Amino acid sequence: MNTMTAATEIRPLVRQRNLGRQANRFMRRTAVYAVLIGFAAFFLLPLLVMVFASFKDMDAILHSSILALPTHPTLQPWREAWSSACIGTLCVGLRGYYLNTILLVVPAVLISALVGAVNGYALSKFRFRGANLVYGLILFGTFAPYQVMLVPISKMLGLLGLSNGIGGLILLHTLYGLPMTTMFFRNYFMTVPQDLIKAAKVDGAGFWTTFVLIVLPMSTPMIVVTVIWQFTSIWNDFLFGVSFTSGANSPIMVALNNMVSSAAGERPYNIHMAGALLSALPTLVVYLLAGKYFVRGLMAGAVKG
Repeated sequence: MNTMTAATEIRPLVRQRNLGRQANRFMRRTAVYAVLIGFAAFFLLPLLVMVFASFKDMDAILHSSILALPTHPTLQPWREAWSSACIGTLCVGLRGYYLNTILLVVPAVLISALVGAVNGYALSKFRFRGANLVYGLILFGTFAPYQVMLVPISKMLGLLGLSNGIGGLILLHTLYGLPMTTMFFRNYFMTVPQDLIKAAKVDGAGFWTTFVLIVLPMSTPMIVVTVIWQFTSIWNDFLFGVSFTSGANSPIMVALNNMVSSAAGERPYNIHMAGALLSALPTLVVYLLAGKYFVRGLMAGAVKG
């Protein structure tokens, strides 16, 4: 009888303790979500302001809050930013500069990713004397500040006849992308079993056969990481573009800067916001569509074994 009484008295205490733990867990989780939502709102607020302003006319912008929804949405700012906004002395919009940047990004990404994959494969699976030294020298390019190299680069492009053109930027972004792409692929290929390479050699496969038919098809996660990294880095570049191109040969970010800085009198903020969104749209789309693969690829090459 005493045992049954004690058990009856303990059950409410245990239930109360469990409810207290659940409440504490709920409060901690709520606090974490509140902090995360606050940070997300802080970072997304400028984007929201840009989107709202890009669909307003100037009268609405001047006489309403920056956070006010457009009462009479219009696509006119987007059309003007695309086809008729003044970029310096040329009122041609951002359309032509979009093409410049595509012609720059596609070959630079493909070449740097392919050469980086070959470098990473050679440095991880074909050990040779001085391999670590070579890898260290390649990585040194990651830490070299671009600003220090501007004058030598300018002289080099002049000697090669590639100054003030997209070809020179393709060469620069390919070379400056190699340290990162080599590091990405080298770290990823370190996780590929060495026995797989030895088995391919036993079957008569050479360096290129093993790379193209065996190793490269296994590297899809790291290829996605490299393409996304290089695409966003090159698309968003301003320093090389403003230093080594001018006029109609400029990439999109330089054109956007020229569009904003060449405005006189009352600044057309709606057109500027639409132009900024047009300039950022490709990178936003890439991250929205392939962001999860970017994280998976980084995790795939994070550990060995």
